[in-house]
Amino acid sequence: MLTRPLFLSLLAIAFFPLLVAGLIPGGLELRVVPVQGGKPLLVLPLEPGELFTIHYFHSVEKAPIWEVHSLDSRGRIFIEEERYLKFGAGMGKMPGVGHLVRRGDYEVITNMHMPTGDFVLRIGSPGVDHTILWRGTRTNLSALAPHQAVRFSARQVSFLSQLWRLATPHEATPG
Repeated sequence: MLTRPLFLSLLAIAFFPLLVAGLIPGGLELRVVPVQGGKPLLVLPLEPGELFTIHYFHSVEKAPIWEVHSLDSRGRIFIEEERYLKFGAGMGKMPGVGHLVRRGDYEVITNMHMPTGDFVLRIGSPGVDHTILWRGTRTNLSALAPHQAVRFSARQVSFLSQLWRLATPHEATPG
């Protein structure tokens, strides 16, 4: 039979790795959460500098748009690139930000690296198809929460939290 001090010592030894994993930095996490509250629509583990893209179809022009973003090591969100077929309402070059180039039929603003911080996006209807592209996956926010305002935010997470996310991944689909 175990004595109380021995039991407490074994318990402490068993939980010590969990405590350490909860204190060690583990990376970054991007969260897309309804502004009105509720559970996140999407949580993505990201490495500093790793890209994620918001792809959608312009509501007026009906043309595809890609907005490429990254996180820095502190979890700040930056826009890195915008790509579109033509200038539409609200689109176009911002003086002093990035370089405008052509890639085939597309106009692309590259090398932006402009901080956005946390930002709110009103998700469009199906057809606008606000979709997050990340590591070969696609998550169509317009199918999950059309017309809702969502907040994109990032934060540093512990190694334990990162392990938990690996065990319970987000709901994105391949593609």
